[in-house]
Amino acid sequence: MRYIIYGAGGVGSIIGGLLFEHGHEVVLICRGAHLDAVRAHGLTLKTPQQSLSLPIEAVGHPDEMKFRDDDVVFMAMKSQDSVGALTDLRRATKGVEPSIICAQNGVENERSARRRFERVYGMTTRLPATFLDAGIVLDHAVPVSGVIDAGRYPRGVDPLIERVTEDLGASGFCSRAEPEIMRWKYAKLLRNLNNGLGAICGGRVQAPEFVRAMRDEATACYQAAGIDWASDEEEQGRRDECAYHLEPIDGDTRRGNSSWQGLVRGRDTIEADYLNGEIVLLGIEHGVPTPHNRAVQEAANRIARSRGEPGALAVADLEARVRELQGSAAS
Repeated sequence: MRYIIYGAGGVGSIIGGLLFEHGHEVVLICRGAHLDAVRAHGLTLKTPQQSLSLPIEAVGHPDEMKFRDDDVVFMAMKSQDSVGALTDLRRATKGVEPSIICAQNGVENERSARRRFERVYGMTTRLPATFLDAGIVLDHAVPVSGVIDAGRYPRGVDPLIERVTEDLGASGFCSRAEPEIMRWKYAKLLRNLNNGLGAICGGRVQAPEFVRAMRDEATACYQAAGIDWASDEEEQGRRDECAYHLEPIDGDTRRGNSSWQGLVRGRDTIEADYLNGEIVLLGIEHGVPTPHNRAVQEAANRIARSRGEPGALAVADLEARVRELQGSAAS
């Protein structure tokens, strides 16, 4: 079995790097300065306990590879890049059918992958990655390197995903095969609603009332749509089972989520359409108001398009937009 990490940024590079460190055949597909750095110097992977320099193979596009039937492809790019990446992947595989694991935020990637490939799996990742400098990724999790569970899409497990989770478990992660993986992905989506808020208002923003309002809108949409999701108690139980927590690396704590990091690196797109935007879409379909999520979706996209800095707006600016949206809906 060969592991291909497609879209190897923070999360993908950590997964691929630790699989490689533990003896597995791994190829990273990445781009730009990160690709150049990995090719020239290897991947640097730092944790609270160690710093690894990994001479891992890296390519810039699926066309540069010859695919095999035993390939397992981790989709690790941001959700807004998935459709283009899947199209390129299907073209490059030339009839070979690799297994596809969507190790991404949101709940749309599996649907997109299943339109194009036969064997598709969902994966939840609780993996506090930091990726700000080319060729260097940080993983703040201890005593395990992250909590990574996976199952067939839309449900079930099979020998392949059992082997993948075993390999991940032997590589330092807490990992299990989960037959109802989408319940857990919908639960993770609730946490990821904060990503856009952190990007807009700064990585350390504290806005508990706004966060609660976003989550309340989301759970109202889930209930209206008949969507099941893992409870807070289930999520906490899984975290406790793995004894997972964060520690500093070289004295530094994790400063911001993946959306915040993308803006810091100068990206002009952001994942908000597949996080807060997923809730907005459910609200439209089921008649549930979602002004807090819509305000975050709008602002995050606007800041990304202009290559704005994280923290460009205050929570008060978002609250003002929420009132505008509520007034429009009432008129």
